[in-house]
Amino acid sequence: MIQMRNVTVTKNKKDILKNINWQVEEGQHWSILGLNGSGKTTLLNVINGYLHPTTGQVEVFGESFGKTYIPDLRKQMGLVSSSIQQQIQDFESGLSIVLSGKFASIGLWEEVELADVELAQHYMKLLNCDHFQDREYGTLSQGERQRVLIARALMAKPKLLILDEPCNGLDIITREELLSIIDHLSKSNECPTLIYVTHHVEEVLPCFTHSLLLKDGETFEQGLSKDLLNEETLSNFYERPISVQKEQNRTWIALKEIVEQKMR
Repeated sequence: MIQMRNVTVTKNKKDILKNINWQVEEGQHWSILGLNGSGKTTLLNVINGYLHPTTGQVEVFGESFGKTYIPDLRKQMGLVSSSIQQQIQDFESGLSIVLSGKFASIGLWEEVELADVELAQHYMKLLNCDHFQDREYGTLSQGERQRVLIARALMAKPKLLILDEPCNGLDIITREELLSIIDHLSKSNECPTLIYVTHHVEEVLPCFTHSLLLKDGETFEQGLSKDLLNEETLSNFYERPISVQKEQNRTWIALKEIVEQKMR
């Protein structure tokens, strides 16, 4: 699905990404974990072909960048990000937003067939947002918008679905509701390979069997999530003593020094 070999991205004589080697196989679901400024957004821009590496090789779906037509590859990728959310007009209905995903357009400008409407309704039901079909986008909450946008991304039946910090700005209840829906999606036969980008360890669901830890533009660690999300690795990753608890097959962390101060 994705193959990066020695990928470096340099801007203004500074390496934003440094010698990234990363491989994603079909059927795997990955989390990309890193603090702000770690290079997560740059990595996504490389995958989508919006940014070309200064050095190194990138392959997506077996096609080498520089030898293939990038817009055709993008049609096979679904992306849910804040930048897309900000471009959608408040008056658009939930159904029209989902339908626009078939054409990868902002706004619905093409004629649609009954089969398109039925498919859009199917995905909205899968994401538990079918009751938003006639609601205007501007009246939806942040969590409701994210569900609609994920359904929109599925309309093109992508091979790869990238969720870029989808829980950003959500309260804990709305966040857990959205994560539950993503977990449900991951168990569906229709689910593409998932890439979930976050800086919150607790959002790494059990379905994300693999994780890439990015730090200062470099790969800190990568591999099976169960092998990486532990006290030793995360304490080294954050350069702080980290306390780790496992709850509902998820990893929850706290800074030990803060926990110890509260106990005094």
